[in-house]
Amino acid sequence: MRGVSYGVHCALALFVLTIAHACGREGFPEETAVETEVLSFLALGDSYTIGEGVDSTARWPVALARALRASHVPIRDPVVVARTGWTTQELAAGIDEAYVSGTYDLVSLLIGVNNQYRGRELEEYRAQLAELLDRAVGFAGGEPARVLVLSIPDWGVTPFAQGRDRERIAAEIDAFNEVKRQETEAVGARYLDVTGMSREAAERPELLAQDGLHPSRAMYELWVDSLLPMVRGILVGGEDGSVQG
Repeated sequence: MRGVSYGVHCALALFVLTIAHACGREGFPEETAVETEVLSFLALGDSYTIGEGVDSTARWPVALARALRASHVPIRDPVVVARTGWTTQELAAGIDEAYVSGTYDLVSLLIGVNNQYRGRELEEYRAQLAELLDRAVGFAGGEPARVLVLSIPDWGVTPFAQGRDRERIAAEIDAFNEVKRQETEAVGARYLDVTGMSREAAERPELLAQDGLHPSRAMYELWVDSLLPMVRGILVGGEDGSVQG
């Protein structure tokens, strides 16, 4: 009887395994790993991009990437090519020195305050900015809609500008920003005006870092709040459901 019982048990076991295999294949499909593309981000600029005066986690490009991930857009922290004091010409050289190559899903550009601060000519700025925009579009895989250009903040409202002609600074920054807006629109990139927000620092000292010149974490958070809907539209589609890329 033990031999018969053992044989029956083996047959039942084989039957159960066969049924389980069939269910796993047809009735209950096994889970398969789904690869999610992680997007890439290149941030080009000067002190406003490197986040002079704040912790590296408070830099607006880093904070933007964090906000995107929180809203279910998978994106890496940005590759940052920026340095305090850089002009358009120095940023171009910095890109060369960093050996930036390949393509990115999002490219940001914020440059020009040091051109204005050093008294550089507007038409020189226009020509050099146009070259940077062409390079930014190239880094974005030839898709200008994936290039995000921010206006120049107004440092004239900060304590650093005390004793200077604040109205002249504001007028010059407006002129540089008009050139930036024109050139951005000419290539089909996206433009965001953060200058108005920067001018709120005249009445809200918490929007400035301890150096009395550069934006604080709170200021950069304002920028990110304004940027987030636009950037989500660039990467995954607008609120109307249209796919941008």
